[in-house]
Amino acid sequence: MGLTTAKPPSGRVPIIDVTDLYHPFQDPGDNLDLVYGFAFPEVDLRAVILDVTDAFRRPVANAPFLWHDPNGPREPGIVPVTQLNYVFDRQVPYAVSPFTAMRTADDRMLDIPSFQQAGIRLLLDTLEASEQPVEILSFGSTRTIAVAFNRNPELMRRKVARIHISAGTAAPHFEPSKSPAENEEPGGEWNVALDPWAFIRLLQSDLPIALYPCSTQDGAHAYGTNNTYWNFKDLNFFSRLDRRLRNYGIYALARMNRPDFLACLDGELPIEAASDRLTHPHHVWETAVWLNVTRRKLIRRANSEYAIVPAEESTAGSRVIRNSLIPCDVHVRDDGRFSFEPTGSRSNFSIFQRDDPAEYEAASREAFTALWLSFRAAKAEPA
Repeated sequence: MGLTTAKPPSGRVPIIDVTDLYHPFQDPGDNLDLVYGFAFPEVDLRAVILDVTDAFRRPVANAPFLWHDPNGPREPGIVPVTQLNYVFDRQVPYAVSPFTAMRTADDRMLDIPSFQQAGIRLLLDTLEASEQPVEILSFGSTRTIAVAFNRNPELMRRKVARIHISAGTAAPHFEPSKSPAENEEPGGEWNVALDPWAFIRLLQSDLPIALYPCSTQDGAHAYGTNNTYWNFKDLNFFSRLDRRLRNYGIYALARMNRPDFLACLDGELPIEAASDRLTHPHHVWETAVWLNVTRRKLIRRANSEYAIVPAEESTAGSRVIRNSLIPCDVHVRDDGRFSFEPTGSRSNFSIFQRDDPAEYEAASREAFTALWLSFRAAKAEPA
């Protein structure tokens, strides 16, 4: 369809973030990824939907390997969302999504508990209240989005600018993974496996969808031109972050569970508490989405420095590192695996593409470090 984001008069991009964020974390990247929604000045974060899968809330005896979670129990990420509202002095609403997977592609999930329907209602209410189309970002299962579409497809068609889905394997012809474990996952990738029917429902729809595959045939930590993975060598730069943001990161990465989860952000949390996470590689899949929805560019300047610059900033004398979406045709199977083929014709689907993954990683490491160091929390209240 070639749809583009309709920006509000302020120039900020309206966004709904659907994330499988837990507390304590399951994947620490979810805690860090959500910061972009609060810190980017271009973003008007309208709602956060907490994507929940019940098996991760408590240990399950003899569970299939996909649901085996020795680090549980955990609950939806209400604490980190509340902390970010506090750190950035915002009131972004949040709600919890269904705990169980869809039973069929057309499941409307009207029989689940009301508490678990809040995320679906918040998504639809946010779209209804918006004067312009909204970007929906999916970093987990697509359950809430698919159910919302089943309940009100016309509203979704009118008010969704694009759905950015961080999930799947970049396998043009359904090629299986070289990882036996990933081949056992429904759909061949973690986020798809969380709810295959939800993923299938959206990939069979006429909604505008951008795919950002997390994996390749070589696995989730492999590098290809159509998947988004890269990693920070370490997160030692966290010691130099704005104090309240640094404390947020330490609280999350150290799996803290202090009852003063707001007040402690105004103090000095010991960075040593998170040293195990800060000194090791940190896996990243989500940043390509944020660059695209904010229209920011990843560039290499004439002096060889890498940077992330706003869309309106001139890139004369610099080279743009590709972080593109290309139109494609998509075919999805009943097991959740999909194939794609670039097309020159109009399509409601597009897929992420980069050129040299090695340079993309080097550029991202340098540029996103500088970006994090530029983020500023709201002024703390007097003690």
